[in-house]
Amino acid sequence: MPRSGPATPGAVPDDAGPGDVVPPGTPAGATGPPGAAGAGSPEHAVEGDGPATGTWPAPVRRPTGRDVARLAGVSQATVSLVFSGSEAGRRVSDATRERVREAARGLGYRPQAAGRQLRLGRSGMILLAVPNILGPFFGRVLEGVHEEAGRHGLAVVVSSGWGSATLAEAATTSRFDGLLICSPDDSQLGELPADTPAVFLDADPGTDRARPTVELDVAGGMRAAVEHLAALGHRRIGRLRSTHSAYTFRVRQAAFEEAVRSLGLDVLELGVSLNEGQSAARVAAHRLLEHPARPRAVICDDDVVASGVYQAAAELGLRVPADLSVVGIDNVPVAALLAPPLTTVDLPGEELGRAGVAALARLLRGEPVAPVAPLATSLVLRSSTAPGRTD
Repeated sequence: MPRSGPATPGAVPDDAGPGDVVPPGTPAGATGPPGAAGAGSPEHAVEGDGPATGTWPAPVRRPTGRDVARLAGVSQATVSLVFSGSEAGRRVSDATRERVREAARGLGYRPQAAGRQLRLGRSGMILLAVPNILGPFFGRVLEGVHEEAGRHGLAVVVSSGWGSATLAEAATTSRFDGLLICSPDDSQLGELPADTPAVFLDADPGTDRARPTVELDVAGGMRAAVEHLAALGHRRIGRLRSTHSAYTFRVRQAAFEEAVRSLGLDVLELGVSLNEGQSAARVAAHRLLEHPARPRAVICDDDVVASGVYQAAAELGLRVPADLSVVGIDNVPVAALLAPPLTTVDLPGEELGRAGVAALARLLRGEPVAPVAPLATSLVLRSSTAPGRTD
């Protein structure tokens, strides 16, 4: 029975059904086609940058499933079936389904995701856990995650500075359908419940053999960087390496040591905390470049550290690349903006994010996930390296 009485802001209209979207502030019992004259219609909108009377006009009522049913000449239950995404929806004939969708398009109707997800027992959200949300490389990963998540109807929440307890809590709540765990270090890994869909990105494939891992070929990228400098005639290589324990940095270090050993190169290296950014890199670079036997080429564990080397070199009167060749890793946007543009190892963060979501989406559908080969890296040659000098 329809309710009567004054309209209550935020109340759900009587004609709202499964799949309907009702905006806050919609009067209870509101009826009529979308855009009908009323308190929230354009005829009553206040022109200008703000309300003239101290109140904002109510929004135009959004179309409901009942509006679609009326226009398409079907029942509201049929509309709900068409937009349910369930097996039952396939019982509706193709002609009726198209008529309903055409009516929905004409009205600008959007089915309520929350209601559909409630019926499916899902939230529609996934958690992307990254070590440092301010790290430019993780911006590349997030771009790929968002792009692929949109294809699967998933929303993304990003978490930074998480630990094993935080992940365990996220895994045991109903807030997230699944987890993407990117570049974890040892302190951030703990026991995840066996029934938690999770995919590891840029991580040790042995972390959890029961769950998919998508790797980057960081070892191949590091070898390419060392071989490039050696081919330019550099025999003494400086290195600013990450002090973090994440698998990706252990792999880079092992590849660097193997490459310089096989090429017979001398090495001078210092550790730097990547989370402390350019300022910490600048201090470490000063120590490296003020060494009595300073190297004339430096490889950095990321491009932000490389920018700190640029700054330290300028302060010491050294020119890049005439006096100092510099190579970074990541190929984030700042690399091309440095003067001169930075030679760096491209880590395909966007592809990493897309592959991770694709694997997670398969898990959420209850499908097996085939192993993914390490994603290829490449050395992007720009203007920050030059032939070595013997003087």
